[in-house]
Amino acid sequence: MPRPHHKFWPKRLPHSITPPQTSLWDNLAINALRYPTKPALVFFGRSFSYPELVRQAERLAARLHALGVRKGDRVLLDMQNCPQLLIAHFAILRANAVVVPVNPMNRAEEIKHYITDPDARVAITTADLGAEIAKASDALPEKDRLQHMLVTQFTDAFDADVAGDNAPPQAWRDWLLTRHPLPQLAGGTVHSWTDALDNTLPLPPLEVGPADLAILPYTSGTTGLPKGCMHTHASIMHNAVASSAWGNATAENITLLVVPMFHITGMVSLMHANIYTGTTLVMMPRWDRDLAGRLISRWKVTSWTNIPTMVIDLLGSPDFDKYDLSSMVYIGGGGAAMPQAVAQRLFEQFGLRYAEGYGLTETAAPSHTNPPDATKQQCLGVPFISCDARVVDPETLQELPAGEQGEIVIHGPMVFQGYWKNPGATAAAFFELEGKRFFRSGDLGRVDEDGYFFLTDRLKRMINASGFKVWPAEVEALMFRHPAIQEACIISARDSYRGETVKAVVVLRASHKGQVSEQDIIGWCRENMAVYKVPRIVQFVDALPKSGSGKVMWRSLQEDEART
Repeated sequence: MPRPHHKFWPKRLPHSITPPQTSLWDNLAINALRYPTKPALVFFGRSFSYPELVRQAERLAARLHALGVRKGDRVLLDMQNCPQLLIAHFAILRANAVVVPVNPMNRAEEIKHYITDPDARVAITTADLGAEIAKASDALPEKDRLQHMLVTQFTDAFDADVAGDNAPPQAWRDWLLTRHPLPQLAGGTVHSWTDALDNTLPLPPLEVGPADLAILPYTSGTTGLPKGCMHTHASIMHNAVASSAWGNATAENITLLVVPMFHITGMVSLMHANIYTGTTLVMMPRWDRDLAGRLISRWKVTSWTNIPTMVIDLLGSPDFDKYDLSSMVYIGGGGAAMPQAVAQRLFEQFGLRYAEGYGLTETAAPSHTNPPDATKQQCLGVPFISCDARVVDPETLQELPAGEQGEIVIHGPMVFQGYWKNPGATAAAFFELEGKRFFRSGDLGRVDEDGYFFLTDRLKRMINASGFKVWPAEVEALMFRHPAIQEACIISARDSYRGETVKAVVVLRASHKGQVSEQDIIGWCRENMAVYKVPRIVQFVDALPKSGSGKVMWRSLQEDEART
């Protein structure tokens, strides 16, 4: 049945698609045959062709198989953006295994869970992160530890003497050029990247297809430890193909890839979508506004998916007038709202309409996005290709009329299969409406009369700091390990640049009062959790507000913060 947003639907596109009934690996392998010489990937001036990516991924897959990796086994992948991440990702898939992407900002205490929960025995990482993974593994019982770690240096993938527009920023040179010693792994073996690829080992048969598990990304929530989201080759394939079609992509596209590929958006909407299309990816390991400006100008970038703070930062560069953005035909992203004034400047100065989108780890990135030719600012957009999304009453789960606030729920082939080893959480996340299985996003929103969705609030206690999702329960659980902390409650505070930032309201143990400062707590947090989760503000109080049942009344603290 037609929905209101269909009158704004791109006329060239169907409302749903039939994706290829093949594995994700096949997308890379097929384009190696189609495009034997075109650059697939550019990293600090070094180009990788599609056949070169296939050769390296197959050698790594053969090595993984020789190390005992079999169909369905989970392999940890912990890296900043670099060619080795893409090669390792596809090698894991080619070995018939499952990619477990890990945020490279995570510290040992956090990494332990990503080893034990998916029962990972092999990890692939960069040398700057290897010691942290080894520290996590070594602290586990012997039966739960990693058996193998494959470690690469950044300079395995680019010329350290690169100069000019392709060169890394001076501030990054030590980080990128330092060749770290290989870590020691208690009870296990560490392999260098070059040794791992230097083999003539036989490849196992490709045994996986659409229904097999492909990716196990983790997402946190209101309670407990992060949960693995089970995505098959089919759910990732759908959104890769749909993202390519929605962006009117062709193999002639030049895409700037700076959104991290450990994150579902970078992984699906950028890596997998562009590999499917056969485009050229110009890759950055992390954000730097002037490197981005130089690369867009040098490589004539046509497409850039980002988070709004990146655009704001680039436009604010004192060197901005030196950069040539005339090649750009598509710009969009999500994770946070794009300020209207910035979106207006992009349109007036460059003719670019910023297309905001929305999605979750559970939905393989986009479940909503703005039609490129009919965008609304400060808006999530319309339900994506093949997606049915509604707004329902969170209590009755009945659909609400346009304009009324309720919970956004999602049905479609991009929705995950459920939470790994957590049937209770899976059951709570789904319900049936009109004979369809809908996923409960936990986000509150409304639909306007045109069928466009708007985010209004959250049922979940999530903080959005520059597009990074921070889950208070996870930060609190880590903070409780500090010997001075009796209680802690995490809330959001306003931040002029990040939008929101993390604030910790802390009750100290009586034995530590006057002995520990707010800065001491922040410093400890930096040592024990990813930097984006670290509270920027710590407030000591004598007691936290409690309900009659003894639960901390975090909403009360959040409302007090909003009034300040």
